[in-house]
Amino acid sequence: MELSDPALEHDGLRLATVKSRALGRRGDASFWVPQAERIDTLLILLHGVWGSHWVWSQKGAAHRIAQRMVDAGEIAPMVLAMPSDGLGRDGSGYLSWPGGSDVERWIVDEVPALARLAAPALASNAAVAIAGLSMGGYGALRLGAKYPERFRAIVAHSAIAGIEDFAGFVEEPLSEYRECAPAEELETAYWIQRNRERLPPLRFDCGVDDPLIQSNRRLHETLLREQIPHTWAEYGGGHEWSYWQQHLPDTLRHVHQHCSRKATP
Repeated sequence: MELSDPALEHDGLRLATVKSRALGRRGDASFWVPQAERIDTLLILLHGVWGSHWVWSQKGAAHRIAQRMVDAGEIAPMVLAMPSDGLGRDGSGYLSWPGGSDVERWIVDEVPALARLAAPALASNAAVAIAGLSMGGYGALRLGAKYPERFRAIVAHSAIAGIEDFAGFVEEPLSEYRECAPAEELETAYWIQRNRERLPPLRFDCGVDDPLIQSNRRLHETLLREQIPHTWAEYGGGHEWSYWQQHLPDTLRHVHQHCSRKATP
């Protein structure tokens, strides 16, 4: 693993490149590590199509938003882990790809381990939450629901809610994505319904001018019909960074509410 030099870091951001067994190559991640003697929460933030590990900080100002909220006493200090999605195709979907690029395992297994190396103050028993935007919202919903024992909270903004939504964002044919898993297992609703009894607190939102608003509404209606607890919100705005910056505080509050001071002693 290669970590950035603390003497050259700023705003609490730390950069890492690691040899990933899951990806079968190197993987990149950015971390925001607030100053604290002990940190009890890790939030994994997943980016969207065409992005990489740097976009949550350099386009979304996630670390600055979190710092302001910590300073104001709204949330407890938490480590933000912002990994790349493996950088396959226009977007990997955070899926396990045939041929050895297991992005799913990179996110679920390796990124939390890497976070503990990058942030020594992070407690070994820290609560872990997962969130994301667009394709990252798909990853957060799908992985959070598929592995409910790993996460204390799930949040998605403007999520790609199902495999068909990828058609509006990637050049590659959907047939390539369908090779990653059986059709039903590629749908976020499948895992949410399958693990409904163990599901972490779930929140998702979307802008009313977003092309994904209808698929998000359908997911909300499905969860209502199935009587699966969740929080759903619609706001003004589209599929854009101004929307995600505005509503990242909702994610941080949700994570704080369900993770802060709840790590197992």
